[in-house]
Amino acid sequence: MSAPKANAEAQVHSDPLAGLLGRYDRLLEITSELVSTLDLDALLQLIVVAAKELTGSQAATLLLYNQQRNHLYFEAATETLRTDDTLIAIPTETSIAGWVFTNKEPLIVEDAGKDPRFFREVDLVTSFQTKSILGVPLITKEKPLGVIEAVNKQNGGFDDHDRRVLQALAAQAAIAIENARLFRQSDIVAEMVHELRTPLSALSAAAHLLQRRELEERQREKIRQTIVNEVNRLDEMTTNFLELSRLESGRVRFDREPIHLEGLVRECLEILRPQADSERIQLETDIDHTLSPVIGDRSQLRRLLLNLLTNAIKYNQPGGWVRISLHRVEGGVTLAVTDSGFGIPRESLAKLFERFYRVPGSEARSSGTGLGLMIAKRIVEGHGGKIEVVSEVGKGSTFSVFLPADLPRMHPSASDA
Repeated sequence: MSAPKANAEAQVHSDPLAGLLGRYDRLLEITSELVSTLDLDALLQLIVVAAKELTGSQAATLLLYNQQRNHLYFEAATETLRTDDTLIAIPTETSIAGWVFTNKEPLIVEDAGKDPRFFREVDLVTSFQTKSILGVPLITKEKPLGVIEAVNKQNGGFDDHDRRVLQALAAQAAIAIENARLFRQSDIVAEMVHELRTPLSALSAAAHLLQRRELEERQREKIRQTIVNEVNRLDEMTTNFLELSRLESGRVRFDREPIHLEGLVRECLEILRPQADSERIQLETDIDHTLSPVIGDRSQLRRLLLNLLTNAIKYNQPGGWVRISLHRVEGGVTLAVTDSGFGIPRESLAKLFERFYRVPGSEARSSGTGLGLMIAKRIVEGHGGKIEVVSEVGKGSTFSVFLPADLPRMHPSASDA
């Protein structure tokens, strides 16, 4: 996109009509690049770079709407605005972008500082000075997805030509964004359908067998238990699938609040103690009591802990133990869950965090969906951390999580409506 850039910008400042035609020629080139880009994050960045170029602006941003929170979120920006803006929430009721989104109309603001709709917190967080704004809605099938904003016209002020070309870009961008979202969803949906076939086949076979009159009561009871197990498995699978889909689409936004991990750990241990007692599993802790709070999302970290601890109990040996450790390291804390379980073969370690992967032979010990560790990985990455595992067959496993002291302003992927 860089080669014709100088010519496009030169045309903007020469004859207005020739400049407009030149920008439309450039838009055609950009459109072909947009429709061929199916990586959503890369696509959003292409869009803002194009918006900046086509309008001759100092910067450009793209915001997408999160329906659950009724906010717009910065998902992409050119370098000038890209310091810490990716998790800034913009209210739809009291912002220029919100007005554009709600009214589904373009808007030119010549002096942002004098406009009561201007959301000043953005400039405070990004250390950027907004002077003028051209905002246009991203709309597909009459549904608004978000807003593109060109910020600070380099020469003069934004005019009707700028509005038209940015609207044309937004129309193509909205289609490309929807296509990228559908492409992202198609992979995981296909995998989900494939995985659903196993419990559905078991349920179908069980229902068929129950119709046979010659079955003994003992056999009927065994089939009824199979139905209960498979229904529970389906319930867990769909719940985990929906959560993973939300994490991968970016619809889950990580809150920023101080969290005392020791208290959270003890809460999770109490929740799982009955399960551990029934399996005669001893729960142990090794915690640095002087740890300072970390900044993160409490509900998501709770899900992470429950996931790792549940696995450590489920795939353990009767009479075994599970130990959870919390220690300070440079830049954050390390949380480790160690068990005395069966261990994981070396050839399976690299696949553990893949969707629907289950260690061969583990089905005989406990049912599962193969999504829990993938969810755990997404939660850790959403907090700017990393998760690792070491294991030896017959000697147990240790899952180690590093969490930075502060939750970075980042997102796993672009938000969905």
